[in-house]
Amino acid sequence: MGIIARQSIRGTIVTYLGVAVGFVTTFFVITRFLTAEDIGLARVLIDAATLFIGLAQLGTNASILRFYPYFVDNRESGEGSRDEHGFFFWTMVVPMVGFLLVALLFMVCYAPLSAWFGEKSPLFVNYYYFVLPLAFFMLYQTVFETNANVRMHIVVPRAVRELLTRVGLLAVYLLYAFDVLTMDGFVWSLIGVYALAALCNAVYLFSLGNISLKPDWDYLRRNTSLVRKYVLYTAFLVLSAVVSVLAPTLSSFFITAEMGLSYTGIFAIATYMAVMVSIPYRSLTAIASPQLSMAIKRGDRAEAGTLLAQVSGNLLLVGGLILAVIWVNIDVIFAILPNGATYAVARRTVLLLGVAQLLVATFQFALTALSYSRFYPFSLLFSFILTATALVLNNLLIPRWGMDGASVATLAANAIYFALAVITVHWVLGCRILTRRHLLTILLLTVLFALNSLCLRWVPVANIWLSSLMRSMLIVVAAWLAYRWQLSPELNSLIHDKLSSLNHRT
Repeated sequence: MGIIARQSIRGTIVTYLGVAVGFVTTFFVITRFLTAEDIGLARVLIDAATLFIGLAQLGTNASILRFYPYFVDNRESGEGSRDEHGFFFWTMVVPMVGFLLVALLFMVCYAPLSAWFGEKSPLFVNYYYFVLPLAFFMLYQTVFETNANVRMHIVVPRAVRELLTRVGLLAVYLLYAFDVLTMDGFVWSLIGVYALAALCNAVYLFSLGNISLKPDWDYLRRNTSLVRKYVLYTAFLVLSAVVSVLAPTLSSFFITAEMGLSYTGIFAIATYMAVMVSIPYRSLTAIASPQLSMAIKRGDRAEAGTLLAQVSGNLLLVGGLILAVIWVNIDVIFAILPNGATYAVARRTVLLLGVAQLLVATFQFALTALSYSRFYPFSLLFSFILTATALVLNNLLIPRWGMDGASVATLAANAIYFALAVITVHWVLGCRILTRRHLLTILLLTVLFALNSLCLRWVPVANIWLSSLMRSMLIVVAAWLAYRWQLSPELNSLIHDKLSSLNHRT
């Protein structure tokens, strides 16, 4: 995992720098200066744009990762470049077609959606059409980023996504907080941040060289079977996106419609906390996905299985420890959060969403393996199950339990979804994802959370800061045990390399 480890570590560092900016934004700016309704509006606009681009990209991002190895000619073709046979051209054209089609559907749906959101969240209805430009720039930011990823360059696009975008949003929130921007200016500025991010990714991608907007028609004529596979795969992904992209945003839309934008804002803050659990997934899989695609293309199940087990095992351990840090310090987090009492009602929601994000971090890569193989239709079936489960549970549980109901719906739907994925990957690909390392990690995390609960019950400390500090020692012990038991040989090796490097310098 040499290149994977190096690139993912750099990407993770950049990501966590972005998390630091996001932490300041979330905990010291938007909760202090913006109302819960303002936060809810920004969240539902971004969620709506995310759903929009999930449909509009017509599977382009997954197609880039799967078919790039089939288009690229690894032989040098002058000045060390590689012929990609017009691949980039199609990654630009296909999502544009999708955007225009979905934009038409989006306009047709204005009346029924306005009726659904209008009573509890009229502010969202006022800014309904602002989703279109926001979605356009988010779409191409992602397309450019994925093109860079398959060329083994993830750090700069990751910096654009995690740092530039977050700093830009922070600036927008501050300008709005101090009345420099009106509400209209606030929304337009949000769009401007994503426009800048898309532009930066485009400039960086073209700076890598060997990027052409000219289609290679001769190559397509010589490889008609490849074209047919691409079209069928894209058609499949369009159907899959209709259901799979809808599921993660359902809770936000249901809360907006049933409870109002203020509750959407509170739920958004809880989600920001929980998403930290799956942040390492973004960097590690961004560089591991092309490696997995190549292994599956070669039919090397042993390499694919090893990669799946390593990635999921590392993410389970790291994500579990991050979740423990959040949960042990949850009272402190709400204590330092401006207007923390407003958001503390989402305490249980943070834990439930955090566990759901841990499932995403650990097992989402299994779905990636399926999507790169000839068994990719299974993922469509699972996406239908995920969306149907989330839809039914959100509809049943939000009226009863509010935000906690939404988080239970998310957790239950994800648990079913990933259980099916793990079983199917083992069955059809022969890749065993769960290993002894996974079981030991789950045991360690279970004991850690159980001891935390026992300490709260039997060793009560009135001062929440002292209580959190004492219980944080449990996490240190758990991390030390993980190191001693070598639950992640890859992380142990990286630690040894860093220590050796420091020793040589001294």
